[in-house]
Amino acid sequence: MRTHFIAIGGAAMHNLALALHNKGYKVTGSDDAIFEPSKSRLQAKGLLPDQEGWFPEKITTDIEAIILGMHAKADNPELLKAQELGLKIYSYPEFLYEQSKNKTRVVIGGSHGKTTITSMILHVMNYHKIAVDYMVGALLEGFDTMVHLTEENDFIVLEGDEYLTSPIDLRPKFHLYQPNIALISGIAWDHINVFPTFDNYVEQFRIFTNQITKGGILIYNEEDVEVKKVAEDCENAIRKIPYTTPEYSVQNGKTLLHTPEGEMPIEVFGAHNLNNLAGAKWVCQCMGVDELDFYEAIATFKGASKRLEKIAESNNKVAYKDFAHSPSKVSATTKAVKAQYPDRKLVACLELHTYSSLNAEFLKEYEGALDAADVAVVFYSPDAVKIKRLEEVTYDQIAQSFKRDDLIIFTNPLEFKEFLFKQNFDNSALLLMSSGNYGGLDFDEVKELMN
Repeated sequence: MRTHFIAIGGAAMHNLALALHNKGYKVTGSDDAIFEPSKSRLQAKGLLPDQEGWFPEKITTDIEAIILGMHAKADNPELLKAQELGLKIYSYPEFLYEQSKNKTRVVIGGSHGKTTITSMILHVMNYHKIAVDYMVGALLEGFDTMVHLTEENDFIVLEGDEYLTSPIDLRPKFHLYQPNIALISGIAWDHINVFPTFDNYVEQFRIFTNQITKGGILIYNEEDVEVKKVAEDCENAIRKIPYTTPEYSVQNGKTLLHTPEGEMPIEVFGAHNLNNLAGAKWVCQCMGVDELDFYEAIATFKGASKRLEKIAESNNKVAYKDFAHSPSKVSATTKAVKAQYPDRKLVACLELHTYSSLNAEFLKEYEGALDAADVAVVFYSPDAVKIKRLEEVTYDQIAQSFKRDDLIIFTNPLEFKEFLFKQNFDNSALLLMSSGNYGGLDFDEVKELMN
């Protein structure tokens, strides 16, 4: 019997395929487009489809389970054939639950910080050689895959995404995991193409807290007004543990965490990351790691990929790239870099790339998001707006939304690159925030620029 992936090339999907292959499953899959790094990683394990496209003839009764990716459409020919044959069809989160229903499920939810908190927990567990199953949204240092599944591990740590489950299941992913231990890091309106109002978005987190197993634990950021309200209003029979940002200081570009054993230098920085660290500490304690062991391990945590990732540094220049795109993340990330390098000029470049950020109505949520930057730049591609079939976003709408008179706006990738490479970055910090690449910017060239 085999497990077949419809849309195997996705970041999450190909990692689950690799995890099942490593577990001894017979895995096949299809996709109409597979890009790097998925392509090479599937090829290395013999899982890359011979041809791109959908092949309903591959869907036969010897398939034990179909795993349906979000990239596939509801009328996908392989999906229709699977439905016709009455095969068992799972979404990605459904299958993860099926693999972990006899384990203690730890689910990290929130509009921001999910990947970082999950990564911190996994780093601590790995440091202390505590084996756990996991699913995380970034490739971590010291880990081969973003998904790891076994029969024997007691815990599974899951990053709880609030986006939709599959083309035929429109529930948020984190509604399917039924956590024993849950965390909510923050609530800031996102995914407006799916959740049209803020109340509708917040409701997803209320549902999440009500699905924590009886006698389970909710760890929540009480500095976030909406999170605090959701946690306090929850009538589920669970234990509630609030957390706040711990005390810390910044000296000579180094962040020092205040611990019971004194000040401890750490690799990550920014109030938002220290807040994430506090949440991760509580989760690790609930998983059996005491406070001092947590501090020992977290001192060596360098961050998750594309989350305030340092890409270049020399003398008095430094460059970071970050996945930040929602208003709350952009604001927190920009403030973090400015606080870390208060005496340097901060050049912050944001690419508006997601459905929400390219929505004319949502743009006003960005007011003040780049205020901590000395030079604030916004790049967006009118072509991306067309591809996403959104109403045209104008230069004036962006300028008015950020409420910053000196905002620099680019729509042409070459003009943006030319601007960047003309800057004098002496005694400066460069922050590149995007889930894209500014229309084709080569980050290796940026590294050379900072030398």
